[in-house]
Amino acid sequence: MEKEKIKAVDYNRNNTKSGILHIGVGNFHRAHEEFYTDQLLRIDPSQGDWAITGAMLLPSDERLYNVLKNQDGLYTVTVCGRDGVDQAYEIGSLKDVIWAQTEPEKVIEKIADPDTKIVSMTITEGGYNIDKETGNFDLNNEAVRKDIANPSAPETVFGFVAEGLRKRIADGAGKVTILTCDNLQHNGNTARKAFMSFFKAQDPELAKWAEENVTFPNSMVDRITPATRPEDVERLNIKNGTEDKAPVYCEDFIQWVVEDNFANGRPKWEEVGVEFTDNVAPYENMKLSLLNASHSLLSYPSFLSGYRKVDEAMKDERIRKFVKDFMDIDITPYVPAPGNTDLDEYKQTLIERFSNSSVSDQVARLCFDGLSKFPVYLIPNVTKMVKEGKDLTRVAYLFAAYYDYLKYHTDDKGEVFEVAEPWMDATVEKALASDNPLDFLDIPAFAGAGLRDSKAFTDLYLKFVKEIREKGAMSTLETII
Repeated sequence: MEKEKIKAVDYNRNNTKSGILHIGVGNFHRAHEEFYTDQLLRIDPSQGDWAITGAMLLPSDERLYNVLKNQDGLYTVTVCGRDGVDQAYEIGSLKDVIWAQTEPEKVIEKIADPDTKIVSMTITEGGYNIDKETGNFDLNNEAVRKDIANPSAPETVFGFVAEGLRKRIADGAGKVTILTCDNLQHNGNTARKAFMSFFKAQDPELAKWAEENVTFPNSMVDRITPATRPEDVERLNIKNGTEDKAPVYCEDFIQWVVEDNFANGRPKWEEVGVEFTDNVAPYENMKLSLLNASHSLLSYPSFLSGYRKVDEAMKDERIRKFVKDFMDIDITPYVPAPGNTDLDEYKQTLIERFSNSSVSDQVARLCFDGLSKFPVYLIPNVTKMVKEGKDLTRVAYLFAAYYDYLKYHTDDKGEVFEVAEPWMDATVEKALASDNPLDFLDIPAFAGAGLRDSKAFTDLYLKFVKEIREKGAMSTLETII
């Protein structure tokens, strides 16, 4: 790689070792935990024991694994400034990568390695296998049942961690922290429920050990990181004077708030801006309720209207007002400001972030996996709004737009599109196939919100379903702003 245009690694990677095994080496992880860790290694030589080994579990990880392996774990992150000034960094904190499809034993060995003090993960909101209706870990999941029955040949993240911890116990390697970096409220509690449920079902002795020797800190993560498409790879390499086959680009805003509950030490991430606290919940609530919920809110109307870039959608004053009203009127009453946060400033920053043309995030990325996002980002506050008799206009319009997006696969301009919903199942498909749009409100993703029982909600929802089909998403939106 040419070094002139990027901030190259300026520490000796040979003097580092992996204290962290991270499962799920996607773009977000590489622009967030890896970025923070790289920044720490640059300024504090005493932190050399906290480099990261990346574990990839899925067959679809093959291409990225091969690229990162060939690049010795090095890649670039281009931080896109809201002021139009970008800065690229060569990231050196990724010490090694392992692909479980070819070397499953290496993943297990790394979990058991005494040097490994933290197992972190980004496995998506849906990856924790929590049943949306019961709130419990789904022990009937086929892959989970297979791993419970075959401990020595794991395929799921739960099976790999369990087998690694058994070897860790046998080797006397000590305590470990499981740190989730996924967008879930109380994400550490969710991870604890998932892993402990699996351990108890597969190996009660392991569960007993884990109760005493494994911690699951809650954390709140934030940095908009678009998918990198082939044209982005070419664009970034030309821009940075590099030959990186796995570059990442992201916004200039970054935040990580972590519960300081580590079983066996941790990096001094606070030296590079990570906030440690004894209560992450208010930060999680703020971010999920305002940023993530607003992303979902703007995504489906924008996509149906023909927008494919978030910043372009945000230039449309109708969408901008829709998002601002949702934040200010609907959601702010349910978001106590954490710490010294100025909520008005935070919301204004969100609008600026969404409008960042250097990042130019894809609307399709925000639409992706709504069935996992709605229960986490929207349903908790929508449930309160329904119970308290609040104005449901904007949220009813959102649910109608999501219904149209999933059912018809066609935008206002007649363009046909594919829907990416990894958790789509027969229940949702049946609801979408029904002639009654109200059946959609009964899907598991919306459970507990009481939507179908609220006449105020259903009247608005049915009205918007009809109008979006007849007049289009944007024409319908104009009637409510």
